[in-house]
Amino acid sequence: MHHPHHDAVVTLMRRVAAEIVLPRFRNLAADEIEEKAADDMVTVADRESEAALTAGLAALDPGIRVVGEEAVAADASLVDGIEHGRVWIIDPIDGTNNYASGIATFGIMIALVEDGETQAGWILDPVADRLCHAVRGGGAYIDGVRVQARPSGGERPSAVLATYYMSEVEIAALYARAERAFTVAPMPRCAAEQYPRLVLGTNDVALFQKTLPWDHAPGSLFLREAGGVVRWPDGEDYHVGDQRRGMLAAASPALWDQAAKLLFG
Repeated sequence: MHHPHHDAVVTLMRRVAAEIVLPRFRNLAADEIEEKAADDMVTVADRESEAALTAGLAALDPGIRVVGEEAVAADASLVDGIEHGRVWIIDPIDGTNNYASGIATFGIMIALVEDGETQAGWILDPVADRLCHAVRGGGAYIDGVRVQARPSGGERPSAVLATYYMSEVEIAALYARAERAFTVAPMPRCAAEQYPRLVLGTNDVALFQKTLPWDHAPGSLFLREAGGVVRWPDGEDYHVGDQRRGMLAAASPALWDQAAKLLFG
């Protein structure tokens, strides 16, 4: 099942990957990378990617507003009302720190959100040329093949724990709780890679601290449509517009329950 705009969105993403994102990968001059905030990079490629994606999406349907990560960085008010009406949400390069460091773990992400619920999502890994997409009520797909989330199948399930904003004491306590039942795995520092890992059986659960809409709108739909869950500690499903910290994603409801008991119990 495809969204009516599917082919146009995919063509646009592939063009931006081929013309803007890949040519600049491992090819950025020092003055083309800047630090937006501590540990938060932006490059000329992020800006050019977002400009091209914004123009392309705006042309598809003038009734849908476009909100991009870098536009919001420049004008925070653009994110206001993101849970009302129809909105394209763009992450022009997710995993910019990786991209700027020459590490091939980054992606281009687009979500179409209506009244706070993601209706369709696309995640392109330009290096592997892997396209993950999902349609609300219509399934999750990798390169056009329908997928179901599968457990990692290891002796213990695999957990990835983001620890932004946490003190060393809090981090140590979190790891101690998780390690009672889970093997803690390294995080890719890239939602465009983390959500597919939860579907493909690389990781079973992931704890996120940053919950910005462009990082989570496409991936949360992709994981849910594959049979996983993305919820707040109180058990409420994630939806765009809510930016609490400490959100837990899991490959199945049972894995979520098991992890939530340990991490939040």
